[in-house]
Amino acid sequence: MLTQYRVHLQTLVLLISLVHLSRPVCVDVQSDTEAIVGQPKKLTCISCMRREEVKASTFVKWYYTPKEFADKNQTKKYLIYMYQGNNQTEMFEPFKDRLNWNGSQDLQEVSIEIRKVTYNDSGFYECQIRREFGFGFYTPSFVTEKNFTLAVREKASNDTTAIYSEIMMYVLLVFLTFWLLVEMVYCYRKISKSDEQAQDTATNYLAIPSEQKDNPAAPVTE
Repeated sequence: MLTQYRVHLQTLVLLISLVHLSRPVCVDVQSDTEAIVGQPKKLTCISCMRREEVKASTFVKWYYTPKEFADKNQTKKYLIYMYQGNNQTEMFEPFKDRLNWNGSQDLQEVSIEIRKVTYNDSGFYECQIRREFGFGFYTPSFVTEKNFTLAVREKASNDTTAIYSEIMMYVLLVFLTFWLLVEMVYCYRKISKSDEQAQDTATNYLAIPSEQKDNPAAPVTE
């Protein structure tokens, strides 16, 4: 009964460890650079924090440079969106009432979304993230910038590379999930076998006469 309880306890610990390892992981990916006119478009901006347990205040600014200035390598940019705490503000008039906040709860993703794309939305976008970390009296701040050029088209182009990449991503996820299950079953069987061997050893020891336990060199009596 005790052995069975130990097996269940060890299996529970293994499952908890598996769930802990499979928690969501932040992946720093670039934003898609193509939008379809008349459709919503997510402008992706991700800045992963290496130490999630450290508390940080996050401030986000989104800038936009129109296509005619970006093509001429001019740095005339407009502040179109600002996030400070729980306050979100749309700053630039052409984007007024057209932007939605699309960030994550932990603020590792600070993306925004254009509700309905127009041809005038083509251009250069810049996402600026400033984090202030609290260490008592010392509050260092770090600034991260992400940028990309957005092209607005009438209809989507056929990008076979993106399709193959998505297929390979799902294949990899399935393979890793199957591998984790195999490892879990293998560990469970190994633990069960070890406990069975320990139980057999204990049973054989209890079957030995008491006088032989006290004197191992004594001959075994029939």
